[in-house]
Amino acid sequence: MYDVNSKCADDFINHEEILDTLAYADENKENIELIDSIIEKAKKRKGLTHREASVLLACPVEEKNQEIYKLAEQIKKDFYGNRIVMFAPLYLSNYCINGCTYCPYHAKNKHIPRKQLSQEEIRREVIALQDMGHKRLALEAGEDPVRNTMDYYLKSIETIYSIKHKNGAIRRVNINIAATTVDNYRLLKEAGIGTYILFQETYHKESYLQLHPTGPKHDYNYHTEAMDRAMEGGVDDVGLGVLFGLDKYRYEFAGLLMHAEHLEAAFGVGPHTISVPRLKHADDINPDDFDNGIDDDTFAKIVACIRISVPYTGMIISTRENQKTRERVLHLGVSQISGGSRTSVGGYYEPEPEDQKSEQFDVSDNRTLDEVVRWLMEMDYIPSFCTACYREGRTGDRFMSLCKSGQIQNCCHPNALMTLKEYLMDYASPETKAIGDKLIDREVLNVPNEKARAVVLENLQLIQQDNRRDFRF
Repeated sequence: MYDVNSKCADDFINHEEILDTLAYADENKENIELIDSIIEKAKKRKGLTHREASVLLACPVEEKNQEIYKLAEQIKKDFYGNRIVMFAPLYLSNYCINGCTYCPYHAKNKHIPRKQLSQEEIRREVIALQDMGHKRLALEAGEDPVRNTMDYYLKSIETIYSIKHKNGAIRRVNINIAATTVDNYRLLKEAGIGTYILFQETYHKESYLQLHPTGPKHDYNYHTEAMDRAMEGGVDDVGLGVLFGLDKYRYEFAGLLMHAEHLEAAFGVGPHTISVPRLKHADDINPDDFDNGIDDDTFAKIVACIRISVPYTGMIISTRENQKTRERVLHLGVSQISGGSRTSVGGYYEPEPEDQKSEQFDVSDNRTLDEVVRWLMEMDYIPSFCTACYREGRTGDRFMSLCKSGQIQNCCHPNALMTLKEYLMDYASPETKAIGDKLIDREVLNVPNEKARAVVLENLQLIQQDNRRDFRF
């Protein structure tokens, strides 16, 4: 039976509940009275249930869809303003013993080069990332208990945090690795990780088992219950995501929201982030082999419906998507994007040789970080390199309480401006710097508290004139 509080995946991601939800959505997808009532509830900024959200996702009425898009854009502004958090992935290793049929790292792929970064190679990669201007990394690795050990991850995190190059420093390390034990999550927390990220890939259990035929990832329940163990281990910022294209998108959407509801019910803290990757071409993988791909319009509606259903969560889109798609969903709910990314093991310090390519998937947005930053500012977004909440202990329920009350902007808006000023001073091209300085001059007037505004102005001056860094509220 469906039980949102249960610690068993079969209960909180209950197959029959999802099927009932989809049937309910089909029955009511043109029930204008019900749809209007759901939209009115969403306007209260408290979120929607998976069943309510599924009705909106299924709705074919264009007038109502436009209301959903407009509301999603407004809710995104209410919670996150016009800030867009910047990050980059760093792939540590592509050794993997799993048999995932959609990933080129699967164990049977014998022609992709297998690599693992040494600590010295990590150092070179991190310095290259710092020289681009990045402050926030997401570590990625395949599952290989012999090579990719917890000791290796802990040492890698220690190495990354220790590197100070010129004015550069990585201030937040998130990590996306295989499901593990409570004790290991506790070690990751003690090592100073920000968010633990784990994509479900698909919530449809039968499909999951077929897509993961071999390896430890085959265990659906152990994988799906990973966030519970992470929370129990003290990691109170967790990131969910599914790989759209593996199974029917409406099933995945309902399962994703049910997972968020479970975390909120069981731990009082929903997901810190939700990612929305789509299946893309990669070595040994052809997305046309999977028949559940979604078009750009459907993708945009998914993003909008997630935003109004889980208004507090950060939403992430990677360089899997091209510039046009990323621009569209930025307006509808996305609050974090990567820039200048490499999906290979290494590749920041120097490009991989053509015969040694190790990408997990093809990158669709190949612009440099500077180009992405300038593009965002030209649309009046504030590229933010801020990591203050994590470093000030505003994580988990402390972050969520501030976010849900709308108070988080009193910290985040000033911090975004100060970290953007750092980027402009240290890394930006002259054209990007000119655009950014004008943006900061305009946006600093929007800091609502007069005393806070005075502090920001003083700090901006210290950043520019005294080469001071790392101010934060």
